[in-house]
Amino acid sequence: MSAPPAEAPGVAPGAARVLRVLGTGGTIAGRAARADDLIGYQAGVVAVQDLLQGLPEPPGWTLQAQQVANVDSKDMTVAVWRALLQAVHAALLDPAVGAVLVTHGTDTLEETAWLLQAALAPAKPVVLTGAMRPATALAPDGPQNLAEALVLATDQGTQGAGGVWVTLAGRVFDAAAVRKVHPARVDAFGGGDAGPAAWVEGGRVRWLLDPAARVAALAARAHTGAPARPPWQVEAWPRVEWITSHGGADGALVRALLAQRRAARAGQDADAPLAGLVVAGTGNGSVHAELADALRQAQQEGVAVWITTRCAEGEVLPSPHGRGAGGWTVTSLPPAKARVSLMLALLGQAVPR
Repeated sequence: MSAPPAEAPGVAPGAARVLRVLGTGGTIAGRAARADDLIGYQAGVVAVQDLLQGLPEPPGWTLQAQQVANVDSKDMTVAVWRALLQAVHAALLDPAVGAVLVTHGTDTLEETAWLLQAALAPAKPVVLTGAMRPATALAPDGPQNLAEALVLATDQGTQGAGGVWVTLAGRVFDAAAVRKVHPARVDAFGGGDAGPAAWVEGGRVRWLLDPAARVAALAARAHTGAPARPPWQVEAWPRVEWITSHGGADGALVRALLAQRRAARAGQDADAPLAGLVVAGTGNGSVHAELADALRQAQQEGVAVWITTRCAEGEVLPSPHGRGAGGWTVTSLPPAKARVSLMLALLGQAVPR
């Protein structure tokens, strides 16, 4: 079981620590017309306060629910991200709050986890969880995932490390490693080469590594500086698109995006102009020759270009020679997270590593 929480500055001795639970929707808050329907449900219906009903509070802690949004995470928007960043930031500043838990849809959970880590680098633990089955299922996985998220958020190791963590189906992942790897299984998440950082078993966390060391390593991958304005105060985030190199690729899509950029900058297109491109290259970040020509043109016109790999595991090994040449900024992050980091970098929030 978790150790009793240490008293925080500004909190009365003996007072229960607050675990702030922020709801954003997702399948965990979904409902279907029939209990056996695991596909045709509507996500983001059940309030987060209702999701917590019947769950025991960890010893020495009190739960405090806040509904930030109630959306299907496939429809995640910058507006919801901004609201969530602001809510998490406010919770972290509250001396009574010892940890934050976010309920989230699984489709874009990995992006939100990395956004919170890269933008906030929280000293207190922030734990995300969700579900692969709606709340109305015959055997919903949400309640167990929530219960285990409470255990993880109040665990002594997590409390000492801070950082952003994700747990589903008993597995624990850090914000950089976590990714959705299956469209339907309850154990739909993996950690790439890293694998899980811990397991939640029988009401306790069994760590497979030093959580504080892992959080320190995350800081090296997403350095956050001192921005002029926090990202949740910036309404319009830079437009960053994610494209993939593949057999038969050419530069047509990039050239179309550049045309849109020129039109938007000239006031002839209402959409935000293209500011950055994340390219998921084949193998070790290699890019089709025709696509590479267009990317060089994009760079010449002021578009930031980052390269990663479309492979499910591993990182690009940068090299100035042969297949590694090209002058691109290489990131070790997978495409979904690289896009988040590039947006933050263009906001002055992060530096690529």
